[in-house]
Amino acid sequence: MGDIVNLNRFRKTRDRAERQRLAEENRVRFGRTKAEKARDDQAKERGARDLAGKKLDDPA
Repeated sequence: MGDIVNLNRFRKTRDRAERQRLAEENRVRFGRTKAEKARDDQAKERGARDLAGKKLDDPA
């Protein structure tokens, strides 16, 4: 004979585990360190500076 299980507790435990799994996926997918964000910002600024330096003067 099987053990008696509280269905509400079972559902809550199952849902909690699912939320934790999704949170872990999101941390891996979207989480970036402060250094990575700063490096990306610097690269973006450098690209904009390089592009502005290569812009031709407007004859109009």
